[in-house]
Amino acid sequence: MTTKDDIEDSSAPLVEHLIELRNRLIWAVGAFLVAMILCFVVAEPILDFMLQPIETAMRDLGNPNPVMQYTAPQEYFFTLVHISVVAGLMVSFPVIAYQLWRFVAPGLYRNEKQAFLPFLIASPVLFFLGAAFAHYVVTPIAMTFFLGFADAFSVVTALLPGISSGTGAEAIVPAAPSEGIEIVFQGKVNETLDISLKLIMAFGLCFQLPVLLTLMGKAGLATSAGLGNMRKYAVVVILIVAALVTPPDVMSQLILFFAVYPLYEVSIFLIRRIEKRREAELRAEGLWDDETDKEDPEKTGETKV
Repeated sequence: MTTKDDIEDSSAPLVEHLIELRNRLIWAVGAFLVAMILCFVVAEPILDFMLQPIETAMRDLGNPNPVMQYTAPQEYFFTLVHISVVAGLMVSFPVIAYQLWRFVAPGLYRNEKQAFLPFLIASPVLFFLGAAFAHYVVTPIAMTFFLGFADAFSVVTALLPGISSGTGAEAIVPAAPSEGIEIVFQGKVNETLDISLKLIMAFGLCFQLPVLLTLMGKAGLATSAGLGNMRKYAVVVILIVAALVTPPDVMSQLILFFAVYPLYEVSIFLIRRIEKRREAELRAEGLWDDETDKEDPEKTGETKV
């Protein structure tokens, strides 16, 4: 029979955990707010950095003075706020992750801590690698494609009626349009920034694939054999995800696919190493049976992902 003292004794640890959670949340939210305010102070240089891909694309396409615009009085301010929120979250992530670790670590065994800590470090590293790949490789290609497509289309339509009979560099002279409307690009700051941030988030999250699959492998939820058998389905899923999270051009979708699929193979390799290490430990303890363990689907992965 449960007494009042038993209830009070059992509630004490819960209250302590809630207090601990509150303190960790205060530190995490405080770090985020401080980082967001600091990032807002330097939001304009960050915006310039984020707009470098489209600036480079516009200059390469012959625009010596690239100009971006905003169409509402509050638009530029909230664009800077948007930047400060995203940048503040990235800057404060180490503190947030540390507070999360401090809250979770006391409930883990020593071997669980040793297994989980490398993934906690690898996750932000892989995210920043994906973000850098998106900013320096994918976004310039996407911006050049979209702007270059519009320029190429207008040049072709202008050239068709105005081909001269000259030679060399003067062989093609575009005829000045006598009617119609000239279509020019007048980019908005917030829309261009949204494209850059979406690509950064998409590639940063997709680069988390090895962390996710390797954690599943350590937990016994996935095996190298199972993932190997799912390769053809993985190709389809990655292509679908690439079509959903990237701008609607084939180039950026293919870049995301060829960047993420090798990470899938890396995950299979890492899980295979984990399985070999686990097998070696079981053999050393005399708990491994070659016949039964190889036929066991829990270890061969025939029925698991």
